Amino acid sequence: MDKFNSSIVSEFVLLGLSSSQELQLFFFFFFSVLYVIIVLGNILIILTVTSDASLHSPMYFLLGNLSFVDICQASFATPKMIADFLIEHKTISFSGCIAQIFFIHLFTGGEMVLLVSMAYDRYVAICKPLHYVIIMNRRTCAILVMISWTVGLVHTLSQLSFTVNLPFCGPNVVDSFFCDLPRVTKLACLDSYIIEILIVANSGILSLSTFSLLFSSYIVILVTVWFKSSAAMAKALSTLAAHIMVVILFFGPCIFIYVWPFTTYPVDKVLAIFYTIFTPILNPIIYTLRNRDMKTAMRKILIHYLKSKKISEMPLVPRNPLH
Repeated sequence: MDKFNSSIVSEFVLLGLSSSQELQLFFFFFFSVLYVIIVLGNILIILTVTSDASLHSPMYFLLGNLSFVDICQASFATPKMIADFLIEHKTISFSGCIAQIFFIHLFTGGEMVLLVSMAYDRYVAICKPLHYVIIMNRRTCAILVMISWTVGLVHTLSQLSFTVNLPFCGPNVVDSFFCDLPRVTKLACLDSYIIEILIVANSGILSLSTFSLLFSSYIVILVTVWFKSSAAMAKALSTLAAHIMVVILFFGPCIFIYVWPFTTYPVDKVLAIFYTIFTPILNPIIYTLRNRDMKTAMRKILIHYLKSKKISEMPLVPRNPLH
């Protein structure tokens, strides 16, 4: 607490993505559109999964939770970033900065484990189809989601335990569009080498372990399908290729930023866009638009909505009192 009280920095200055006024206006409209698509797209997935009885299965239950995490992950910093494009002097309070660090590691840590859970679900469905109903029951799905949130919470609290009591006495300029942990730690008024190593080890172990589990599960699935039939192999490869692309776009920047020696690079803030904005918008595309059941369910919801709207707009015909 004494260290915390010795901090004289009450706010941080965010440099954002660019200092060009023309680019900032372009970024404002571009990221505003992306954010609306992320929120509406993922809400549509959640509504579809919860309202259609044919989608009440473990795979879609996990997908609905992934959509919720994507909304949270895109919302912890994106609205402020969009608003900051219209402001010349971009600042964030000390507590607001700590809150951003807390939420980014909570949601990214949780999503990593959730992606592994979804890969495990596909592994059981393909490699152990006769035991799928027994293994992937409702209790197992609930436990997997609870584990993802627990890992995310433990991960972010352990990161904050290294950071929250650091003294900050200036400078207070963060070269990013949000309070990125490596850049904020560099601003501490002491030699933070040991803390940097602990942070890198914490994030590195989580990122590399979940990334390794994901790719291992994909390899096992492909090998299993390959022994069954070449046609099934081609279909599985087509599906998993899209999943692998999302995994690389999500884990790649995280591993680059947190696993390399604790040195910040100008490209870090660009890479951060991938796991805060691009991944939440890719997940609905990869997991729904390429999924026949999801498209059928969405079509049914749309038809039901249009019919309900048409009925509500029909004029009421007064009844003849003589009949």
